[in-house]
Amino acid sequence: MRTKSLKKNKINVVTLGCSKNVYDSEVLMGQLKANNKEVAHEEEGNVVVINTCGFIGKAKEESVNTILEYVQKKEEGTVDKVFVTGCLSERYKPDLEQEIPDVDQYFGTNDLPVLLKALGADYKHELIGERLTTTPKNYAYLKIAEGCDRPCSFCAIPLMRGKHKSTPIEDLVAEAEKLAVKGVKELILIAQDLTYYGLDLYKKRNLAELLEALVKVEGIEWIRLHYAFPTGFPMDVLEVMKREPKVCNYIDIPLQHIADPILKSMRRGTTKAKTTKLLEDFRAAVPEMAIRTTLIVGYPGETQEDFETLREWVREMRFERLGCFTYSHEENTHAYKLEDNVPEEVKQERANEIMEIQSQISWELNQEKIGKTYRCIIDRKEGNYFVGRTEFDSPDVDNEVLIDAREHYVKIGDFTNITITEASDFDLYGMPKKQ
Repeated sequence: MRTKSLKKNKINVVTLGCSKNVYDSEVLMGQLKANNKEVAHEEEGNVVVINTCGFIGKAKEESVNTILEYVQKKEEGTVDKVFVTGCLSERYKPDLEQEIPDVDQYFGTNDLPVLLKALGADYKHELIGERLTTTPKNYAYLKIAEGCDRPCSFCAIPLMRGKHKSTPIEDLVAEAEKLAVKGVKELILIAQDLTYYGLDLYKKRNLAELLEALVKVEGIEWIRLHYAFPTGFPMDVLEVMKREPKVCNYIDIPLQHIADPILKSMRRGTTKAKTTKLLEDFRAAVPEMAIRTTLIVGYPGETQEDFETLREWVREMRFERLGCFTYSHEENTHAYKLEDNVPEEVKQERANEIMEIQSQISWELNQEKIGKTYRCIIDRKEGNYFVGRTEFDSPDVDNEVLIDAREHYVKIGDFTNITITEASDFDLYGMPKKQ
């Protein structure tokens, strides 16, 4: 029988999955700190809270492996308690309790007060916007809504996150002000669907009005939009983007596919013609905009012809940023009734082919940047390089600007004008502009 450690509890929060999970972990840590608990993010601690992802096969596998790793540490006596929260736990709680019973307790995505109680803390309602940020000090995620009302056939998010629920503008402004005081200069707006923001609270799509309020926050210099849904996109957002220098000329709009039979089966509520027109309107309204999208290949019933339609469209549209995933067959989704009939190796070949095309497009677009000067935010130093980004790049997923630290000095967390001297597929190299 192992002995329980006598040291004071230190709570280690481990985050898996997307930026929405990062945000949720930060809120949890803020609450724990307000309760005078010792808390850390992905460091050693004798009490562990694992915030899981349950979105697609690989993410679920990573979450299960992480749970097993900490259960093993509990058996060895290096960890006293293991709690599991987040999407995987919301979706598969009964199965997990049966399969991995050594976890002390499982919690869903909306169980924060109960989780806090299990950790010996009280949920403090007055802590609007109080978080312990885990990102570099110059940027932070701002979650403007929870859940999703879209009926996409392949997606399990509504099962895990519930219906769409917008956060009021005044609460988001208060949160942004607190972040700005801490030195945050860039807000990355996230939600399952930015496009839907405000419909539940204000009876209209209100993203533009939210942006108008956030640009007034002193200290915030960049506001970036992530995860907009193409159907019903509020075009007044583009007017704000064009008019307000603080709103980055950037949008992340996951389009998933373009062949009409697949869009219909995916229940995306749009067509190839409508989507292409939307992107043309984006570029006409804000010509310098960088558009990021994500695509799914290998969806049930995707024929070679459907894939070729997608492939040629990617060539034609020349997205500034693009990611591609293979389809994951998820229980209780609408598409689960369909036969997952595209072989795994074909899915992978198709994803590789799309990324090969994108790599060439990205290389060509990056070559055009050589000799130009961009205002960059410097996120960190890594090895011999300072690593920054332009307004056209989001952290972790997009291009980075590398500045040789052996020859130049730039301050982490600050904006600096960088002249691009070289470019590869997904990286830019530059030096501070001579004054």
